[in-house]
Amino acid sequence: MLNFQSLANAVVEGYALTEGESLAILNCPDDAILPLLHSAFSIRKHYYGNKVKLNMIINTKSGACSENCGYCAQSRDSTNPIQKYKMMDKASIIKGAERAMQMNAGTYCIVASGRGPTKRELNHITSAVKEIKEKYPLKICACLGILKPGQAEQLKDAGVDRYNHNINTSKAHHHNITTSHTYQDRVQTLNQVKKANISPCSGVIIGMKETKQDVIQMALALKELEAASIPVNFLHAMEGTLLEGTDELNPLYCLKVLCLFRFTNPTTEIRVSGGREVNLRSLQPLSLYPANSIFIGDYLTTAGQVATKDFQMLKDLGFEIDYGETKAPVY
Repeated sequence: MLNFQSLANAVVEGYALTEGESLAILNCPDDAILPLLHSAFSIRKHYYGNKVKLNMIINTKSGACSENCGYCAQSRDSTNPIQKYKMMDKASIIKGAERAMQMNAGTYCIVASGRGPTKRELNHITSAVKEIKEKYPLKICACLGILKPGQAEQLKDAGVDRYNHNINTSKAHHHNITTSHTYQDRVQTLNQVKKANISPCSGVIIGMKETKQDVIQMALALKELEAASIPVNFLHAMEGTLLEGTDELNPLYCLKVLCLFRFTNPTTEIRVSGGREVNLRSLQPLSLYPANSIFIGDYLTTAGQVATKDFQMLKDLGFEIDYGETKAPVY
């Protein structure tokens, strides 16, 4: 078995894992999970100390998406009875920022369903962003789908700090998850974002019938794309979606995946994201040894853990919340 601590020490010095070493992390024996977590934490601690970043999502437009992503309840092919609505008004988007401040989130994530924003939708969102930036010391992350030429620059001018566009899975597995757009479409949007000097955020969904080789390729792809923030989601299979009934994950494997992403992307913010509650279950606290960020509150179409439980979890772990300029909560 690999000496994980020696490997972690080498990673901090600039070493890049081989494919065999990456596979060894994913195949780590269950009874060796604590040494693996300790080694991953030594990398995380080197770059982030014991601080945890909080992000909060607002779903500004729900459902009626033209894409056929097999994991998504908002997809055109989904029969899940989610709440569907058009773009919410600007006041509600700004009100969400106030809520993010109350939740002590450092980053407010504005999300909208659809292939990409129309000109009218983008004008609406950028107008809201400008007002939010005038009122609150929040980082703004936008997640609006595939961008057209010039749209990234418009977001940058409005004050958007980060843009999320997940690769979701590996290039080789992508066609098994969606066919209404290509893997390259997603990469192109990320490249547009970087060109506009917006911080690129891109992540994955684990548990969509991919192989371990696919997981390794995801981690490497995000390193190559220079993602500054990586949300690692674990599939919460929704009724009425193509992946309904898929249940491949267990808590220990989820932890191994997070460790792989930390070893492969040592300096990157890694966020435990959607599905952490149902897949990590009682082992949720251990996820913050490799990861250094979580979403607080609900996700897009699924409920998250009650925020007070998240705050208590962080306190019990002895971690400090990275508030930025926001006010610390009262426990």
